[in-house]
Amino acid sequence: MDDEKFIRDIIADFLGLEGYQVGTAEDGASAVRELETARYDMVISDLKMPKMGGLDLLHEVMRAHPETLTVIMTGYGTVETAIDAMKRGAYDYILKPFKVEEIVHVVQRGLEKRRLSAENLRLREALSLYKVTEAIAASLSLEEVVATLVDSALTEIRADLVGVWLAQEGRYFQRLLRACPKLEALLEPTEDLGELDAEAVRERLRSGAPLLEHGARALELFARRPSRPVSSLCVVPLRMRDRLLGFATMVSLTTSKRFDEGQRKMLSIIASRAAAAIENAKLYEDLQATFQQTIQSLARTIDKMDRYTAGHSERVARYAVTLARWLGLDEQTIEIVRHSALMHDIGKIGCVMNLNKPGKLTQEEYEVFKRHPVYGRDILDPIKFLAPVLPGVYLHHERWDGRGYPLGMKGAEIPLVARIIAVADTYDAMTTDRAYRRALPHEVTLTEIQRCSGSQFDPDLAGNFVERIEQHRQELRDTGEFVPE
Repeated sequence: MDDEKFIRDIIADFLGLEGYQVGTAEDGASAVRELETARYDMVISDLKMPKMGGLDLLHEVMRAHPETLTVIMTGYGTVETAIDAMKRGAYDYILKPFKVEEIVHVVQRGLEKRRLSAENLRLREALSLYKVTEAIAASLSLEEVVATLVDSALTEIRADLVGVWLAQEGRYFQRLLRACPKLEALLEPTEDLGELDAEAVRERLRSGAPLLEHGARALELFARRPSRPVSSLCVVPLRMRDRLLGFATMVSLTTSKRFDEGQRKMLSIIASRAAAAIENAKLYEDLQATFQQTIQSLARTIDKMDRYTAGHSERVARYAVTLARWLGLDEQTIEIVRHSALMHDIGKIGCVMNLNKPGKLTQEEYEVFKRHPVYGRDILDPIKFLAPVLPGVYLHHERWDGRGYPLGMKGAEIPLVARIIAVADTYDAMTTDRAYRRALPHEVTLTEIQRCSGSQFDPDLAGNFVERIEQHRQELRDTGEFVPE
């Protein structure tokens, strides 16, 4: 643009002959209006113009259209100003009087640079997209999948708000909504980020058409409008075959930032991978629930064998988990401890005798009783997903001094899970009633565990348990649960 029509027309004609699409404007203000209605790769502007000069136009282009290159035209007397413009973000400058070939060369060089930059950006986006989709596919946690999807849209697409809605009993609920760090820092505690009309969105997605709206049309899809103006809204489905699992949304609350088709496609690619991961995560959750129900059912089967053992497995599990936490074990190991403790006596099903008869067991009965860890292993071994609990079930009667059963293992040879259960099992067995004796007092039981530390029990575990069990007992009292006296 130039305030001299003759110069504008010459430059436009020559660039048109080179195959470029060219628009003209008589001053900076007119150029700003033109840029609002059409997209341009480059702006060539005179430094001095009425209404809005070249430097002010450069600032406006950098603010509203950062992807557009700006070239400043100037006379010899203002070269320093033109160089200053480059420091502010201009791509290049052209000195007057100029040769048209010089302008063509600057345009060619600038657009080639822009093409290479765009290609590099696409390569970086492709790499980022690959990393994101791999991270999503690697997780079996529904929360992690949803969080990765949201964080990816915030960082890779630079949305202001990103949300994920998931289906539940025929309706759609917002599972997660997160703002970008920049917006989060500006939000007031009382600000309302709004809420989409889930049913209206679902109806739009059913049509199969892309859902990318701006301004007033975007607002039509909100059940409750945000307190800030909405510039752009993009919604993509989370679909598995013909089932709509939910949808991912991103919102721009920045006036100059509207999502384009490329950004919608990027979110669609991430969402398609996330949909498969969400389906897998839900199946895994169902499997985990089945796993938990199976263990609970088997544990209750054991406890139903005799009224004196009712609740024993669950109490042992509670003590064992508490000790495992005191030892600083990770959550995955703690869950193995929990499940193993719940199942530790499952082998008693194979002991076809009344193990809680009054009085002492005969030697023959005791030998049958000693088989229950082996029976427990044999019962659970065919169930492959219960494999992690086998060591605790099979070896919880081994002793630190090697005099236990069924293998006579000793010391650290005995798996940690089994050593933990040994302490918890003994404490509960001694502090609850049995057919052959009354419950022993808590203090007497602790004295016995201390006495057997280093012979029957791992001394570190026994010491930890004795030292800290009172803390756990107080927690039980506070919640109204059973506490041995």
